[in-house]
Amino acid sequence: MAPKLERFVSPGKGNGLRATDRIKRGELVYSCEPLACCVSNKLSRDVCHHCFTRRETLLRCSQCKTARYCNITCQRQAWSGHKRECKCLRSLLPRIPTDSVRLAARLIFAVLSPSQNSSEELYTLEEHESHLSSVSEQKKQGLSQLASMLELYLQQEAPDLVREMTSLPPSCREPLSLIAKVTCNCFTISDGELQEIGVGLYPSLSLLNHDCRPNCVMVFKGTKLQLRAVREINPEEELTISYIETLSLTEDGQKQLEDQYHFTCRCQRCDSQDKDGLMLSGGESTWRPLKEALPRLEGLKAESNWQTLLESCSHLLSTVGCDVPEENLYKLRVTDMALDASVHLGHWEEAVGYGEKTLPVYRQYYPDPHPVHGVQLMRIGKLQHYLVHTEDALETFKQAYQIIKVTHGDDHPMTTDLLMKMEECRTEMDQHSSS
Repeated sequence: MAPKLERFVSPGKGNGLRATDRIKRGELVYSCEPLACCVSNKLSRDVCHHCFTRRETLLRCSQCKTARYCNITCQRQAWSGHKRECKCLRSLLPRIPTDSVRLAARLIFAVLSPSQNSSEELYTLEEHESHLSSVSEQKKQGLSQLASMLELYLQQEAPDLVREMTSLPPSCREPLSLIAKVTCNCFTISDGELQEIGVGLYPSLSLLNHDCRPNCVMVFKGTKLQLRAVREINPEEELTISYIETLSLTEDGQKQLEDQYHFTCRCQRCDSQDKDGLMLSGGESTWRPLKEALPRLEGLKAESNWQTLLESCSHLLSTVGCDVPEENLYKLRVTDMALDASVHLGHWEEAVGYGEKTLPVYRQYYPDPHPVHGVQLMRIGKLQHYLVHTEDALETFKQAYQIIKVTHGDDHPMTTDLLMKMEECRTEMDQHSSS
């Protein structure tokens, strides 16, 4: 079936994508594999570099010592894409290039390989914006350092590359321009729990413009990106996604969009700042300690220092947090971190207590079906089920299903897992009532 979208010039935004036909809520609008992708460095030991599946044990490439695979099958299937980068990785050992440098190199190799070069893309690599003319001098220096690293990384392949790269578009031959295109246009690839596992470039979907209340969301099945409608979309209506986290104050969201994507959002939500009052509910003197504690708490989380993180969150929530409404953004973030820490420490009762407090707040902040809300409900449902709060778990799973079936579709592993959990709850309840 032909995709129900087309490229067009969006007034005030430049290029964009719009619907060519009526699109139903929950419908799969577009699906594609990346032109190039790579596993994030911080997860390179935990995720297969071919299918992007998390595994306890992975086979390591004997030559570069960096790439890892589920099994021989994944390793063989990955070889055509890994062959050239393997030499580059070996030449840098024990150093490892940053994600953006590795992705840029894989992009060059993919574009130079006719078998991987897709002619069906709606947007060519040459057309991707680098925004070099509008970035700050400080950011340009950072990009220049990455470009130098890319040149160093590619040295092993340089003799052949110099000859081959003459076939590339001019803006893709220049390392600085290519790095800038990659950093501005790549997508974070996430797993079923919405945790980052890699980065990839999906040229056609780089055309999607931002809206703080979008009509589409993106989810991944391995490296395949799926774009689904979360509302009914009319013919010629623009397709939009959110480039930023929904749970952001207008000022913070605007700053991120300007710094990373070089535009100012003029959507209805930004103009009205309608969610800011709710996110900052309570007196500033009461929630400021929570805001000021966040950088330290995020540092503890990054270090996986779960015990100290839980103690810190618990103390904050039981002292200053008592006077702050649950809807407050900073209280919600601290509560979510307390949930994460409790789960990692196996403190299930504590975890479910923190989790259940977040659910009414998530409902308020995610009026449309959103993967983040669905995953949160599913996570809490699993905790309730483990603690044999079976009726509560079934109700939570039902709410999750109403969202996940729209955002992920019927054939996604998350949806299948959810339906199995609901069936388990029903079976257990039937057995309990008949005994």
